Amino acid sequence: MKGKNIVIIGGNSGIGKAVAALAKESGANLFLYSRSGEGNYQFDVTDGSSELQDLPEVIDGVVYCPGSINLKPFHRISMEDFKAEMDVNFFGAVKTLQACMKGLKKSEAASVVLYSTVAVQTGMGFHAGIASAKGAVEGLVRSLAAEWAPNHIRVNAIAPSLTDTPLAKQLVSTDEKRAASDKRHPLGRIGTPEDIAEATLFLLGTKSSWVTGQILHIDGGMSSLK
Repeated sequence: MKGKNIVIIGGNSGIGKAVAALAKESGANLFLYSRSGEGNYQFDVTDGSSELQDLPEVIDGVVYCPGSINLKPFHRISMEDFKAEMDVNFFGAVKTLQACMKGLKKSEAASVVLYSTVAVQTGMGFHAGIASAKGAVEGLVRSLAAEWAPNHIRVNAIAPSLTDTPLAKQLVSTDEKRAASDKRHPLGRIGTPEDIAEATLFLLGTKSSWVTGQILHIDGGMSSLK
């Protein structure tokens, strides 16, 4: 990773912050974008007028971290709710990758990492909004992996289960909630930002040079074990 130009959207909190810390330790040149502008640059994925500024000419990696956790029964999800989920999780990723595409194609070997959710593969009640949006992300990953393979750009996603981030704080806000969430996972705990960041660095680096079009489940066994 030393000397590689890595663009991280949402790099000042949660998983994105952990990814940025590991990438910095690995010697990468970081270009951090967030809604608040804390870090390097301001970029609001839900604002149609907001643009990615000062991207490097050559981009070796893109990590798109913005997400949402809005759990509701289906009959209470409005069309506006569905659109909001798509704006943050899918259309924001599309906008980012279209802006970064030219720089990615100038790299000798580039990597894109997006994030899905365990709820796409494993049906979960009250997850219709987020599962639909992340399902679109998984489709985008496979399509772009095929389209960009001739350009030596790899595209993959990580599908976590519940991870201890500010985004998930309401789901683990009490000892009882945390214990119940831990118990649901075969490995006996929810994820940490570092769990997901380590997998992200693997997908960004050369050790995964023959991996593309994949959805990597980092979920404590949630998606495949009972």
